[in-house]
Amino acid sequence: MIVTAAELVSAYLTALERADAEAVLELFAPGAMVHSPLYGPRPATEFYPELFADTSRAALTLLGVAEGRTQQGAALISFWFHFDWRLPSGVAAPFDVVDLAELAEDGRIATLRIVYDTVDVRPAFERETGSSWRPVTDQS
Repeated sequence: MIVTAAELVSAYLTALERADAEAVLELFAPGAMVHSPLYGPRPATEFYPELFADTSRAALTLLGVAEGRTQQGAALISFWFHFDWRLPSGVAAPFDVVDLAELAEDGRIATLRIVYDTVDVRPAFERETGSSWRPVTDQS
């Protein structure tokens, strides 16, 4: 059982780097959602298999961890890391990222918000995957 923020982040990054969907999903509460700048909002059970299908290799370097609370009082862990992402063809698409993990009462991740600038990553990702998800913006 995950007890500390450091243990949760370590388990998550290790499973992410190994592309181990089962290990990653064990860290998420049932019905958990992931909000990604490239994939959009997805249930965790859909997001990770899709991400791993679009990954030939990943190397992750943890840069920092912070703990806090949401305005509603839920535990919140923020972790900053470098994601040396390689697309299926081997094309490099590295970026620095901050993940915000809102925890359920049992300590598993209920919502994960992934935050990074996609300006350098998006063109390679779209060429490689044919995906061009963009968030809906208010045009008023």
